[in-house]
Amino acid sequence: MNDENINVALLVHSCDRYEILYKGFYYFFSQYWDERIMCNCYLSTETKDANIPGFENIKSGKGEWADRFSFLLREKIKEDYILFFQEDMWLTKKVNGTFFNELFRMAAEKNWKMVKLHSSDVYKTIPTPNYIEGFNVTKVDIENSAFLFSHQVTLFEKEFLLSQLFKNEQPWQNEQNASERLKILAPEIIHIDYFAQNGNAPINKNINPIGRNEYQGVSYNSTLHHNIRPFIDELMKGNKEQREYAKKLKHHYLFNLTHDGKKRPIKEKMFMNFKIWVKGLKPRIRYALSGLFK
Repeated sequence: MNDENINVALLVHSCDRYEILYKGFYYFFSQYWDERIMCNCYLSTETKDANIPGFENIKSGKGEWADRFSFLLREKIKEDYILFFQEDMWLTKKVNGTFFNELFRMAAEKNWKMVKLHSSDVYKTIPTPNYIEGFNVTKVDIENSAFLFSHQVTLFEKEFLLSQLFKNEQPWQNEQNASERLKILAPEIIHIDYFAQNGNAPINKNINPIGRNEYQGVSYNSTLHHNIRPFIDELMKGNKEQREYAKKLKHHYLFNLTHDGKKRPIKEKMFMNFKIWVKGLKPRIRYALSGLFK
């Protein structure tokens, strides 16, 4: 929105190697996002230019994941709250703008530091009397929950988020280490069932919630996950540019290429991807025979 009075930054945090995902994220975000939501939108890259309508491209420079992220928050984003997305989280349903504007208002009023917006059974929650559009505003049971800090869709108070970005941490290290830190610190963490992450069921006792949304993670370990297939099919129904992009995605998916178009090292396939490869092998073959390139 580019409004100086807006206090929430929607940040899509990415890296140059994942450039192939920018366009897909935008296609489905623009289709389902509610432009009435009071936030300014940013897409972060390292050094590459990213021309995504409605998003300001901010650059972190090269470096470790947590260092680049911290730089963006300190030097590039003026807003006090961060609505965190990643480029591989592709929306599948219309977003309820009323929900988000009320969420932002309540977060500022109640000084919430962290609001988890995705459903997962790793969280145990404690209900409160508060609701937003029928979604119960719950508190995370710190002692009985796992992975308190994750990189799924979350609303963060910026200074709190910065306090959990330690120098040189990689993404997976950050999730694990920050979760352990939060176990000790035991801050108030809010949970709301708004997004069905990969179709996950809600975990709270909601009352006729309005407009529950969903996103699918289309990336796994730097390659396309089989969740990408419905999005490719949808893009193939679009204009020429979208169809060409869909074909590029399908090529990467079928040949198990990394997002920057490289083949995986043999050792990495054997030791890191064996289970996911076996699990996805049959769907991958079936998809290759689907006649999408006719």
